[in-house]
Amino acid sequence: MNGVHDIGGMHGFGPVDRDEAVPVRLERWEGASIALVNLVVGSIGNIDEFRHSIERMAPAHYLSSTYYEHWVDGVLRIFEERGELDPGQFEAKLAEYIANPADVADVPVRPGPLRPRKTRSEGHPFRRPGPEPRYEVGDAVTARNINPAGHTRLARYIRGKAGRIHACHGAFIFPDSNAHALGEDPQPLYSVRFEAADVWGEDAGAREAIYIDLWESYLLPG
Repeated sequence: MNGVHDIGGMHGFGPVDRDEAVPVRLERWEGASIALVNLVVGSIGNIDEFRHSIERMAPAHYLSSTYYEHWVDGVLRIFEERGELDPGQFEAKLAEYIANPADVADVPVRPGPLRPRKTRSEGHPFRRPGPEPRYEVGDAVTARNINPAGHTRLARYIRGKAGRIHACHGAFIFPDSNAHALGEDPQPLYSVRFEAADVWGEDAGAREAIYIDLWESYLLPG
């Protein structure tokens, strides 16, 4: 979906300021949120549904909140939509969690075993058997210029841009359907090379390029 979360290539947000003298550390609630997300994604949702939940944050809240607050907000929205959080308690629960993070063992999730994570030796956890790839390395393609209302991993700044297939990774779960309980619909996933000047214009370096992973249904030939 088009939203404030998709800010790649946008102007006006200024540089990322970081004080190198300040050590990088997580607040207790931020660390707990990592376990919370792993628990939820493994039991009552999936990673694509979780990402789409974050995308539906109020724009002003999204821009004024921290990275891990996005995570907690997304999880609580899933709880609310599953009927596991009382209506009207969303904002209060978010503030309560940040002020005093709950033990993740007390988080109300549906009973059932967690889906085990696969190790590197077992392959990628999102790879699936799927159709043969339509495109080969070197083929010219164009990213579709679409504006879906639901979840998508097709960034706005690359829509309508022409590139070439750099590699095919195999078939992977399609996030646009998986986020909405419409099935995994595995599709070939490609690494596509775009010349930076074709994306950013004449201000881009002449020898620079961008490589983006895109599912087959995001692409058109030529």
